[in-house]
Parts: sequence; C-alpha cells; structure tokens
Amino acid sequence: MLINRNGIWSIYRTEMARTMRTVWQSVATPVITTALYFIVFGGAIGSRMQSVGGVGYGAFIVPGLIMLTILTQSISNGSIGIYFPKFTGTIFEILSAPLSGFEAVVAYVGAAATKSVVIGLIILLTATFFVQVQILHPVWMVSFLLLTSIAFSLFGFIIGIWAKNFEQLAIIPSLVVTPLTFLGGAFYSIDMLPQPWQTISLFNPVVYLVSGFRWSFYGVGDVSVAASLGFTMGFMAACLVLLWWMFKTGYRLKP
Repeated sequence: MLINRNGIWSIYRTEMARTMRTVWQSVATPVITTALYFIVFGGAIGSRMQSVGGVGYGAFIVPGLIMLTILTQSISNGSIGIYFPKFTGTIFEILSAPLSGFEAVVAYVGAAATKSVVIGLIILLTATFFVQVQILHPVWMVSFLLLTSIAFSLFGFIIGIWAKNFEQLAIIPSLVVTPLTFLGGAFYSIDMLPQPWQTISLFNPVVYLVSGFRWSFYGVGDVSVAASLGFTMGFMAACLVLLWWMFKTGYRLKP
C-alpha cells in the first residue's frame, strides 16, 4: 500500500506552523511554570524533605513535572488539531482528500507529539538551572518520552473527535488527567503513603507512566519498568483500535 507522504507532510507542516505563530507563549509558559514549581515545591517542601529514595527532592520531582506537562500538552495538541476542522466545517475537505484515516492520524498525532516532546525537553533544560539532574538510562528516557507523547496525543485525537464543543474538549484533561497526575506520584513516591492508599494508587494508570520515566533518570520507581512499558504500549494499542473504529464507522466525523 502506497502512503501519501505529501498529504501527511502538508498536514504536519500546517500544524507545526500554527504552533510557531505562538512560539513565545509555547516556550515561555513551560519555563515560567517549571520555575514556579521549583520555587514552591523545591524550596518550601524540599527544604524539609532532603531526599526520596536516595534522590534529592528537587531532582526527584523533575520527571513528574515533565510527565505532568507531557500528558496535558499531548492531549491538548492532539485534540485541538482534529477538533478545529470540525468546528470550522473544513473536516469534509480532509475526509474527501486522497488521505486515509491512518495517514491523517499519523500527520495530526505526529505534529502533536513533536510539540509535546519539544516542550518536555525545554522543561528538562530549565530544570538543570535549579537542580542537578542525572539520567542513568538516556535511551529509555527518550523512549518513554516518545511513547508517552504519542500515546496521549492519540488519546487527545480521540477526545477531539468525540467532543461536540470546547467544554467537552477541556473536561477530560482538566477534571481527569491532571488530578490523576497529581495523585500518581508525580511529586512524591507512593511508598510514602500508608495502606490502603498504596494499593489504591496502583489502580491509577499515571503511576506507571511516572514510575517508568523516573526510573530512566535515577534507577528508582514505584513499579517495575516492565509494568510501566506494558501499560504504555497497551494504552497506545487501545487508542489505535478505537481510532480505527471511529474512522471505519465515521463516528462524529460524518453526518
């Protein structure tokens, strides 16, 4: 099967150009937010909590901070990319173009994941000005960064297709994903929790994402690396299956 590379590149380039129009906002926001987190969490809490799992608290929160931003940015970028054509009525141009559903997903999700990875790297760079960051497994770090960005960009793409208005577009990231991230060990280890909250936390999917990503930095995690990788791949596979069904049936894409 021939892949329409020109079509994929055209959508990808358009999505990236839209981001470049607000590049200062896209860069300044994560830098300022990262600095504030280190001032509040690293300064106020870190001064009273010297280390977690043998890692200084300021350095400990870096992977969680990156993961928090990656999840929200991936969903936001992935959802707005497909929702905006629906909102403006230009979705029919995409559906009638010589572009398969697979190619459209590759283009939109590829652009969303690229933005998320860049922002994640900006936060990592910013963090190095505040704490000493060590990456014991750089290949795994990049792998988790890419896999998480792609998986949640796919999830955002699904939300963009499902949403009928801007309120629905924002409800899952703000009311579901962000709270799960804060309760998923982004800024603490679940080993610090008393029972039964340790066990309950294992049902939070974000725990597996944060744990695997933190392990790639410091070699410590709340769950095994295999469990983290397995969840990430499983979530990505589930999103791909759901997207295949949406394009096959035309769910909220065709009248």
